[in-house]
Amino acid sequence: MIARLCPDGVEYKKLGEVGTFVRGNGLQKKDFVEEGVGCIHYGQIYTYYGVFAYTTKSKVSSELADKLLKIEKGNLVIACTSENIEDVCKAVAWLGEEQIVTGGHSAVFRHSLNPKYVSYFFQSDFFFQQKKKYARGAKVIDIKVDDLAKIEIPVPPLEAQRKIVEVLDNFSELTAELTAELTARQKQYEYYRDNLLNFNHFTPPYEAKYITIGDIGEVKMCKRVMKNQTNTTDGVPFYKIGTFGKTPDAFISRTLYEQYKQQYPFPKVGDILISAAGTIGRAVVYDGSDAYYQDSNIVWVDNDERSVLNTYLRYLYQIIDWKVEGGTIKRLYNDNLKNTVIAVPSIERQSQIVAILDKFSALTTDLTSGLPAEIKARQQQYEYYRDSLLSFPRKAC
Repeated sequence: MIARLCPDGVEYKKLGEVGTFVRGNGLQKKDFVEEGVGCIHYGQIYTYYGVFAYTTKSKVSSELADKLLKIEKGNLVIACTSENIEDVCKAVAWLGEEQIVTGGHSAVFRHSLNPKYVSYFFQSDFFFQQKKKYARGAKVIDIKVDDLAKIEIPVPPLEAQRKIVEVLDNFSELTAELTAELTARQKQYEYYRDNLLNFNHFTPPYEAKYITIGDIGEVKMCKRVMKNQTNTTDGVPFYKIGTFGKTPDAFISRTLYEQYKQQYPFPKVGDILISAAGTIGRAVVYDGSDAYYQDSNIVWVDNDERSVLNTYLRYLYQIIDWKVEGGTIKRLYNDNLKNTVIAVPSIERQSQIVAILDKFSALTTDLTSGLPAEIKARQQQYEYYRDSLLSFPRKAC
């Protein structure tokens, strides 16, 4: 189509040549009302909206709407402020029939192009590389509308714009369907997990005895690491609170790691690490990788697995209503952990339950298989075709 419509290449124009930018002001979350005029708050562009929208999440009174920046059908609404370079200038095309409004930290782009085409362009790598030059700020990133107007956009004929939108819409629809299926599977998983671990409605042979976690074994923890023993650059990953297993909070030297690992309690492969501070109750299976965990914040039960499987215990930890204490910073103290009552069926039944839940877990959480992996693959495919479809041979001046 491009070869037919644009044999000499596609013209690239500055955004300011194909439209105008207007910066908004004056809208806060406290202004939202149940009934009124639709509005788009800049923070919702990051968290709620996709490439386009026909309805708004929030509304404001008609009196306030009269004072705010107006959005017409086909306009682009842009978040000009963000905490990171990736999100700044995230945009949504408004396709609803009625006029809506926006406020501070947002801008409206009124233009003559296909609105979805422009919105997809704002997601492209070509746009990203250009906007980086105009980003200002450290903790808060901002881009001025005058600078946005300098960014170049390829402008193929409207027929080609519509075709590109059609292809990218198909990719977006597929990803949305997979995401919806993942949400349904997660709910299904939680339903079966909660029922399989509730033995009140079972009759023999699925009886369970009730014991405390302290009956399983002693609660253990690593030796405390002091702040002056950590660094922020390299060494063995060190986790302080419930974010363990993700980005380390800091690092400790390998020498200290090996010394403490030999001299003090340390989890063995298969032990279930549980967060007693931060994200209370978050549990992961220790896989033997080099890492160190702050005492009393991340603990484990020394379980010989003669009566309770660690894998079964991990699923139980997901449904327990933990008794926490403390003010601003909540904690799961060892005594409360040890006194928590759990239902324990036979080892055979535990194995059956774990096998069922493992299948659901792989389907809903495994990044190498199941729906998350499929969604990731489709997202990568979409990004590849988006950037390819939005790249054109440039028309000579």
